[in-house]
Amino acid sequence: MNKNRLEAFSDGVLAIIITIMVLELHVPAEPTWRALLEESPTFFGYVLSFIYVGIYWNNHHHMLHLAGRISGGVLWANLHLLFWLSLVPFTTRWMSNAELSEVPVLAYGLNLLFAAIAFYILRTALIRRQGRNGALEQALGRDWKGKASPFLYLLGMGLSLVHPVVGLAVYSGVAAIWLIPDRRVERYIRHGAERGPEPKTADPAG
Repeated sequence: MNKNRLEAFSDGVLAIIITIMVLELHVPAEPTWRALLEESPTFFGYVLSFIYVGIYWNNHHHMLHLAGRISGGVLWANLHLLFWLSLVPFTTRWMSNAELSEVPVLAYGLNLLFAAIAFYILRTALIRRQGRNGALEQALGRDWKGKASPFLYLLGMGLSLVHPVVGLAVYSGVAAIWLIPDRRVERYIRHGAERGPEPKTADPAG
């Protein structure tokens, strides 16, 4: 199956997720700085979630750029990822409305954890479809950030029991790690262009 439809559908869903989040931002009740400050938890939650959705969109684009044809398993893995990302506006709003209380911050971390697991499943499905030592596996390498993120989310959830703000700080730290430019895919594509086209091989998945 061709990957273009999957990529277009995913882009549309992610755009809707961001739109829903921005619609949750409310104008302050009064034209004062104090009223604006009272909306800061909501705005912070929006900024953090916007960054996370942007990170997923960016890395999703990179993976599909190197992927060949896709399978039914890849389609379901992609839907699984989109399901958890579609819950981000809900958990973000709950966390903001509850003024960063313990349970909503834990739920937000759980949402991030399951999205990270879903992304790993999608990555694994794409690599399996492409075959070992394929372009995607070579470009991603050890992917230490992808492997470390779930453990950091668990750490953040644990620290949320101590104080929700500390847990939220860990979630923000994970986002900051992913914001550091990762040029693995671009570097692989650039080196591949310099080497020239490789001989075609049979698709191991048929």
